[in-house]
Amino acid sequence: MTRIFRAPAFYIQGPGSLGLLGEKAATLGRSVVAVCDAAVFPHIEAELAKTLTRQDIEPTIILFDADVTHREMDRLAEEVRRKGGEVVVGIGGGRTLDVSKGVARRTGLPFVSVPTVASTDAPATRGIVIYDDNHAMIAVEQMDDNPAFVIVDTGVIARAPARLLRGGIGDALTAKFEAEGTWKGTGLSKHGTRPLKTGVMLGDLCYRMLLEHGPGAMHVAGTGEVTPDLEALIEAILWLSAVAFENTGLSVAHAVATELGAIEPVRKQSLHGEHAAYGTLVQATAEDRSEGELETLFSFYDEIGMPRRLADLGLPAVDDAAIDSLALACAKSPFLINQEHGLDADDLAAAFRAVENHS
Repeated sequence: MTRIFRAPAFYIQGPGSLGLLGEKAATLGRSVVAVCDAAVFPHIEAELAKTLTRQDIEPTIILFDADVTHREMDRLAEEVRRKGGEVVVGIGGGRTLDVSKGVARRTGLPFVSVPTVASTDAPATRGIVIYDDNHAMIAVEQMDDNPAFVIVDTGVIARAPARLLRGGIGDALTAKFEAEGTWKGTGLSKHGTRPLKTGVMLGDLCYRMLLEHGPGAMHVAGTGEVTPDLEALIEAILWLSAVAFENTGLSVAHAVATELGAIEPVRKQSLHGEHAAYGTLVQATAEDRSEGELETLFSFYDEIGMPRRLADLGLPAVDDAAIDSLALACAKSPFLINQEHGLDADDLAAAFRAVENHS
C-alpha cells in the first residue's frame, strides 16, 4: 500500500521568532490578515506591528475571543474576503489557531501558525476541532495542507501559565503510544493510508524528550526564562508530537480524552492535555506494558504535577458505575482499531480501575 508523510513546510522556533512573521508571510502574499487572541494581543502588539509593517505588507489584525464554531469561521472568512486577504495568520492558543485554520480552509488561502502557548500539538497539524454554542465538540475538519509556516517564539511561550505547558506535555505523551497502536492495528492515517514507520519513530523520540526535559522545563515554566530544557520540551510538544500524530493516528488515549471532554464538570475543571495524559495511562495499562514502563509514566506524572485520577480531573463521582459508563463509551470509539489486540469495554474498565488504584 502507498504510504504518505505530511508536515509543515517550515517550522521555526526560538526567542524572538515572532519578528520573522512579516518576512515569512510576505513570501505568500502582501495582504495579510492576522486573527489574534484578544487576551494575547496587548502583550505582543508592538512586536506584531513592527514585523507586519517591515515587509511592505498591508496588515489587518482581527481580535478573537469566542468559540470555534461554523458561524465564527464563516463570519471571519467573509471579513478576510472583504479585506482582500492573501494570507491568513493565526496567533494565539488552540481556539484562535483552529478558527484561523477554518478561515484559511474556507477562503483557500495559505495559513501561517503562530502559537503563543504550547498546550497541545495542534499548531503544526491540519486538524480543526469545531464546537457548538454549548462548547460540545461536533466535528473535525482538515485543511488541505499543513501550515505553510509554524513560527514558535519561545520567549512568548515562556511567559504563558505553567499549567498550559503541562497540558501540552499531556497531549504529547500520547504520541508514542498511539503511533505504536496505529502501526500494530488496522486503521489508516488521516491521509487514507497505512502509516510510515517514521511516524512511530518520531513518537518514541518525542516521548524520550518529554521524559528528559519535562521536569526542568516545568521548573521555569511561566517565568519568562528560556532554557535548553524549555526549548527541547516545546519542540517535542509542537513539532515531534504533531508530525507523529499527523502521520499515524489516534488510539485509546484520545478515545478516553474525547469522552472525558464531553463531561461538563470535567471539561470545566481540566484541560484537554490532562485528559489525554490520563488516557495514556489507561492505554499503557490496557496494553499490559511492563511494570517498569508503567512506573516510569506514573513517576513522571508525579514529578511534573500531572493529575492522574479522575477526581483530580473533575469527575463528580468516581464509582463502579461511572467507570463502567466511561469504558463503554470509549469502547465505541473509532480509534480502537488502532491496537494490536482488540479491547472491549471490560478491558478498558479494568484499565481504568488499575490506574485509579495505582498508589
